[in-house]
Order: sequence, then C-alpha cells, then structure tokens
Amino acid sequence: MIRHDIHFDLPDLYPKQKAALFDPHRYALIEASTKSGKTAGAIIWMLCQALDGNHQGHNFSWTAPVSKQSNDAFARTFNAIRADQRTVNLTEKTVTLPNGAIIWFQGGDEPDYLYGKDVYAAVVDEASRVKEATWHAVRSTLTATQGPVRLIGNVHGRKNWFYKMARVAESGSNPHYAYHKLIAADAVQEGVLTQADIDDAKATYPENVFRELYLAEPSDDEGNPFGYEQIRRCVAEMSNLRPDVWGWDLAKKADWTVGIALDRNGCVCRFERFRGGDWEIITQRILAATQRTAALVDSTGVGDPILERLQKESRNFEGYGFTGVSKQKLMEGLAMAIGRKEITYPEGNIVDELESFEYVYTPTQTRYAAMDGYHDDCVCALALAVMHRLRAKNYDSSMDWVGGPSVGEPWPDGVNPPPTVEPISRAGLIELAKRRRVWYPGVGWR
Repeated sequence: MIRHDIHFDLPDLYPKQKAALFDPHRYALIEASTKSGKTAGAIIWMLCQALDGNHQGHNFSWTAPVSKQSNDAFARTFNAIRADQRTVNLTEKTVTLPNGAIIWFQGGDEPDYLYGKDVYAAVVDEASRVKEATWHAVRSTLTATQGPVRLIGNVHGRKNWFYKMARVAESGSNPHYAYHKLIAADAVQEGVLTQADIDDAKATYPENVFRELYLAEPSDDEGNPFGYEQIRRCVAEMSNLRPDVWGWDLAKKADWTVGIALDRNGCVCRFERFRGGDWEIITQRILAATQRTAALVDSTGVGDPILERLQKESRNFEGYGFTGVSKQKLMEGLAMAIGRKEITYPEGNIVDELESFEYVYTPTQTRYAAMDGYHDDCVCALALAVMHRLRAKNYDSSMDWVGGPSVGEPWPDGVNPPPTVEPISRAGLIELAKRRRVWYPGVGWR
C-alpha cells in the first residue's frame, strides 16, 4: 500500500469554539448564537474528520433543514480547498478530497432519501429547525461506522427534539453526549463580532427574539405567533353543522390545496386537503365542496386564474392576495381568534401546522411562515376562513349561512322556519328559497 501524507493548514479557532467542535465525545450538541462561528468551526471539524486516514470512497454528510440551506456550507467548504486538491460536483453537491473521501451536502426536507449510505462523520446544521425524522435518518447512517456527529444550531424554543436532546447532554446523564454553548459575548471577546453590532441587534429585536438569537436562551413559544397553550385550548372534535364560510389556500409547487369551513359558531366543520391536478380539476373540487357558501380564496400567483374560473361559475368566491403586509394582517387576525378561543379545530394537520408556524423579525417587517421543511397551507386556509367569517358577520350575522340549518341546529333568533310539512311541500321549498342568501364579493349577503 502506498502511503500519502496530506498537509493542510487550519484557520485558528477561539478556545470555546475549538472545545465545542473537537470535543472527544461521539455526540456533541452545540447551542450557539447567530454568527458565533459554529458553521465555520463545524466545516473545519468535518474536513479534519474526512482527511484523517485512508477514506477512499468513504462518505461524510452535512445536513441542513432544507437543501438550499446547505448551499452556504457547500460553497465555503470547496472554496477553502485549492482547486487542484478537490473535485466538486455541483449537481450532487459533493466535495471529493485528495484521499478520496466524499462530503455530501444535503437537505432534510425528505428524510426518506437520506437512508442508505454508511457515513463516517456527520454534521446536522440548524438542528433546532431540522425535522426529528431527519435526525433519525442521519443517525442511522452512522450505525455501521460508529461515526461521530456534531449537532449545531440556534436555540429555537423548547418544543423540538434538539432542545430536549441538548438538555440530556447538559445534564450529563448520557456518557456519550457532550454539551456546549457559544453566545454572542464569546464571539465579541474573541473579535468575531463587535459589541456595537450586538447593541444594535438588542435595540432592533424584541427581547425574546434577541435572547434566542444572541444569548442562546429559548422562548416558551418558539417564535410561534399563536402560542402553544392557546393552540391546544382550541382543539375539539370536527363539527357536523352546516358551513358558514370557507377559506381556500391554493397549492404552489409541492404544497397542498387546502379548504377549511367554519360553522356559525366558529368551529371547523369541513376539511379538504389534496395535492396535484390541473386548474380545471382543482376548480371543480373546490366548487363541489364549497357549493354556494361564502368563500375567501388565495389569489396569489397561480391562484388568480383559478379564482377567475371560480367566480365565473359562482358569485360566492372572493380573492385575497398575499403580500408581506396582508399576510401579517391575516395571521394577526388568526392569532387573536385563537387567543380568544373564538374558533375550534380537530387534531391532525391543522394543529401540526399551527404548532410549526413561526414569525421572524426583520428590520423592515415581521415575516410569517412555516418552519423550514414544513407546510403552512392549513394555517393560511384557516386564517382566510376566520377573516371571511368576520366580514360576513358585519353584514348579517343571523343569516350568514346558506339554505337553512343542519340537522339538530337551531334556527337563528328572529328567523321563522319554513312551513312544517312532512315531507316538505312545494310551498315550503319556495319559502326556504326566499330566505336563502348569496354572498357577493365586495357587497355582502343578498
């Protein structure tokens, strides 16, 4: 066997950074503030693992919440190595080193695709935002090799697997785990960040956001605009009453088309969720589910031509365009309804998406979206239904339903039921038709 010696110079790491990344334990969990050097340190650690020994054809992995988030580490890694000392595959996002070791940069949005390879060392980046199923897949690839792993990330609330695992590591109850924390003050002390930038961030962000990003201290609500306790308080069985209003969020790319109906009491009474299909199929499915009930439809992007088709078929559809400002207004309305327990919804997709929803403060606005790798279609559909219900009630809250009550539902105060005839007579049907109201966009119930 021919022996090749590889000599490489490593950038200096400050003491706490080096102690965290090069901890001798197999599992090192590192909760770190933003820009504290966790990513740079993890890249250096990964290169040391891959270059140590004969790793011809051996795999190493870097996993981020979604594929796009791994691009930065990928670019920084191959730019750190001379071009004649590495081979880069831009399609597969791999870097092959002089000793034949291959580093894969991947996203955790589809955990099932991560199984299979034997991996000799791994990094899980932004672990607090990575799906737990993704961590399970990464862990499985280390089984045969007994390879080490570094789990790094900002603190992002308390209700995620990384936070819970970090608490086990911090307690010292598992001899294979090590825990480290890197905060902004450490980076300032070592000259990685400036105190002026930290002071500016403190003046810019709300206290709970600042403490998570710069002090690695979790907030109770994980940046969730609805609050976990408030979300759970509104969980109830699906209502069987007649729909009062619908909210429809239309699919973009790999998303779902979701329709949610609320009854006159604000309880979810219908739930539609489907994927795929051309515009005509989507339109027909929405028409079949909604019928003549008032509906507010996402008209952003691909939603605009679908809304036009819906409005040609029936006048009870109204559009709502999503912008940063309009989505903030929509979500604040939903947060208020949940906080006041004005609505209820069943366990399942709706609750899962509400709990994985988050807000992120930027210098110009508050951005509302699902956590990376998750969907927010149910949240948007529910928010649209809540907004439309409030609009409908401003017109005539005693008649914001179509056709009459469901079985067992009382008639609204001040409204006389049609003549009681068994079976219902022609006169009764005529009287019922007179009482039927239709929602006209921009006008109200007529």
